[in-house]
This record gives sequence, structure tokens and C-alpha cells, in this order.
Amino acid sequence: MEKDKEIQQAERVNLHLRGSNLSGVRAHNERLILSLVRQKGTMTKAEISRNSGLSAQTASVITRQLEADGLLQRHTPIRGRVGQPSTPLSIAADGAYFAGLKIGRRSLDLVIVDFLGNPVARRRRLHSYPTPAKVIDFIATELPDAVNEMAAASRPKLQGLGIAMPFELWNWMPADEAPPEEMIAWKDCDIAAELGATTGLPVSVRNDATAACEAELVFGKSDRPRDFLYLYFGYFIGGGLVLDGRLFAGPTGNAAGVGPMPVIGPDRRMTRLMKVASLSTLENALKEAGIDTDQLWRDPSRWNLPDSLLSQWIDGCAGAIASATLSAATILELDAVFIDGWIPEDIRARLVEAAQTRLQSLDLAGIAAPRYLPGSIGADARSLGGAATALSTRYLVDQNALFT
Repeated sequence: MEKDKEIQQAERVNLHLRGSNLSGVRAHNERLILSLVRQKGTMTKAEISRNSGLSAQTASVITRQLEADGLLQRHTPIRGRVGQPSTPLSIAADGAYFAGLKIGRRSLDLVIVDFLGNPVARRRRLHSYPTPAKVIDFIATELPDAVNEMAAASRPKLQGLGIAMPFELWNWMPADEAPPEEMIAWKDCDIAAELGATTGLPVSVRNDATAACEAELVFGKSDRPRDFLYLYFGYFIGGGLVLDGRLFAGPTGNAAGVGPMPVIGPDRRMTRLMKVASLSTLENALKEAGIDTDQLWRDPSRWNLPDSLLSQWIDGCAGAIASATLSAATILELDAVFIDGWIPEDIRARLVEAAQTRLQSLDLAGIAAPRYLPGSIGADARSLGGAATALSTRYLVDQNALFT
């Protein structure tokens, strides 16, 4: 009993920062090692021991078990140094698989990824508006079919489903586009429980833009800055926040939900960021011009739009983003602002450049202005973010642990 109390106390006392040699927290140490190797790419057992704070013996025992479980793989030993050859270890891509579901206002997107985040199966369905019934039917129909695309030996390794979705959907769909009596079903729906019962998988839920930000952390480039704001262009713009290398979701999961942020609009009046810098704004402009809007949601790799209309939208977005960045930078010292979204890469590049130009035109006295960077995940960041959430819940520690 006393030993159990000792282990419980140890688990509570800042264990996210370093490894522990107590046998009772082995699961934490496994997560720590997997997190370190994922972040570094490859590591030897000696490097794992040094970076984790674990004894060489404990690190060796756990890495051997992770190899036996198929989660780590060995590479060719490094010879030519004093002592025994060092054997680099890396994440085994086929060690585990996770599904990510994006519940969007215009589409449902399902992806299954391997342990490194590489997609192995995808499914997509367009809709006018989402309802719980539509989502459950989509997963019940499409997930089994997507799993069948996987190699037979890989199917039992599917270990979780992560959902990326806007919170309080019943509040954010215009009444003329979605019947309120149908959207209100979201208010009392526990979608995680519903899909858990449907799939038999552990299910986790994350705000869609926060999930996209998590995809940047888990699957993105390893040389990213430690403090950044993340902006994702969907039907409405959303955001995520990373501080000291750690995703900051806040107590309700809505931290950095930038959509309602007050900004200066194109008419020089105060408005909300999402009223200007969102795909819904572009969709409305296309409708007024009599141009097909389905292309915005069918294929994010290319759009066929009049450049005059697109340039006007980009200019409005850039001004609003610069205004929002100025507000954020007065409170937080940010290294960068990432811009990503359900948009073609060339348009994302134009948004980054335009926002940088507009920010530099503002009064930045006393403010360390962040730089704008393109996201490294792209249009699939929300569905991949769902998978990243499921993976993190099962196998990773707090990102802060990697930088101690």
C-alpha cells in the first residue's frame, strides 16, 4: 500500500518534465521515449538516456520492449567509435495506426494514418450542413471500407479515432443554410460516445483548428519555433496556440479561437476576424458574382477563380490578420504566426506575403513583431489533427517534456 502511494505521488509531481526510474510509471517513460525519438528522428539508447533523465539500464529495458512491441525499429549500427557500436532507433511507421475525422460545415473527411502520420486511406463526403446522424452514418459506412484498404496485418493496429470539429456547431451555422431544428441536435449529442459505440475504438475530440495546430506539432517540421499562433482557414477561420513548445488548448479547449477576435475591417470599422478572413466570405463573394462555390470544397489543391475577386479577398484577409496579430503580440511574445487552411498552396503563399506586408505597415512601436510562415501540413491539417490527437492521447507526453 505504501509503495502504491509512493508511485501515485511520483506520477503527480511534475513527471511530465523528466523520466522516472520507478517501475510504476513505466507507461509514462515509454511515452517519453517515443516522444523524444519522434521529435529527434533517430536516437541511440545512450542519447535517449541523456535526454530523458532515465538510467541507462531503464532506457535500455524500455527501448527493447518498444522494439518488441513493433513501435521502434533499429537501423544499421554506427561503427568506428570507441566502445561498442551505437544502434540508432526510430519510430516504426507500421507500429500503430490512427483514424482522424474532420467534421466540417461543408464536408466530412476521414483519414487513417500510420505511426509517422502518413495517410494510408481516405474518405470524403460533401454536405450542405453537418448533423450527428450524418456523421454517424458516414463513419459506420466509410470506416470499415477504409480499414479494408489497409494490409491485413495492419488492421488490428488501428488504435483510436480523433475528431476535429467546431465546438457549439448549433451556434455557428446561419439559419438560412442549416435548419436550426436539426443543428440543435448537436447540443445534447455526445459524439465521442456515439462514435465509440459505433467503431469500438477509443475516441477523443478536439476543436478543429486546435487539432490542425496539433498536427503541425506532431507531424510537422521539427525546426518550428517554440511560441507561435496558428491560423487555419476553413469555412470560418480558427486558431491554435503553442507556448514553449506545448499546445495550449485552455480549460475548455477553445484557447486561441481567434474567429470572434475584434479587428479593423476593410471599411475601417471594427468587426470580427471571421467576418473578413474566412472561406465563407469568399463563398459569399462568389455567390454574388454568380460563380460556382462547390469548387471551394471539392478540391483544395486548385481553384479556378477570377484573380480580381481573389485578390480583393486576400487583401481583406491580410489586413484583418495583421490587425489580429498586432493584438496578440501585445499580450504574447510570439516567434511566428503560421497560416494554413483548406486553400491551394499558391494562395496560402500570397496570404503569407500580404499579411507580412500589412503587419509592417502598422504601428509596431514597443512590439516584437512575429514573422508569418506557411503551415507544413496543408488542407488536411484538421483530419490529420484528429489522428494526431488520438496518437498523442495514446503514446505521447506533453510536448513540453521534449525541451527540458
